Amino acid sequence: MKPWIKKTLTVFFGTTIALGGLTACSSAYHHRGPMSAEKMAEVRAKVVQRVSNKLDLDEAQKQKLNTLADAVQAQRAAWRGSANDPRTDMQAIVSGAKFDRARAQALVEEKTRLIQSASPEVIKALADFYDSLDAGQQEKVRAMLQQHRRGFMPRA
Repeated sequence: MKPWIKKTLTVFFGTTIALGGLTACSSAYHHRGPMSAEKMAEVRAKVVQRVSNKLDLDEAQKQKLNTLADAVQAQRAAWRGSANDPRTDMQAIVSGAKFDRARAQALVEEKTRLIQSASPEVIKALADFYDSLDAGQQEKVRAMLQQHRRGFMPRA
C-alpha cells in the first residue's frame, strides 16, 4: 500500500476513533441527546469542587482551575460544533454508494484546525494552574495520574 494512503487511512480512522470516544464520553452522563447547559454546568461544578477538595486549593488556585475549566469547555464546544449529533457527519460520509473521501478529509482538517487553534489557550490555562500549585499539591496530581493509568495504556 502506498504511504500516502496509509497516512490518510490512519488519520481518518484516528479521527473516527477520537470522535467516537468523545461521543461515548459525552453520553456517559445522559441517555439521550447532548448534555444540556444546566447539566454541563452541574457536572463542571462537581468536578471543580472535587479537584479543589482533593488538592486543598486556595482561592487564587480555584480561580486558575475555573479558567482551565472554561478553556476546556470552550474547546469542547468548538470541537462539537453546531451539530446536534456528532454522528451526523460520519453518516453523511458513508451515506452514498462510495465513501466521500473529500468530505472525510475536510472533517479531519476542520477538527485539526479547531484543536490547533484552541490548544494554546488550554495549555496556558493548564500550565498556569499547575504552576500555581505547591510541591505537595503537584505531587498529589502526579500520584493521581499514576493511580488512574488503566486500560490499553502500557505502564512504563
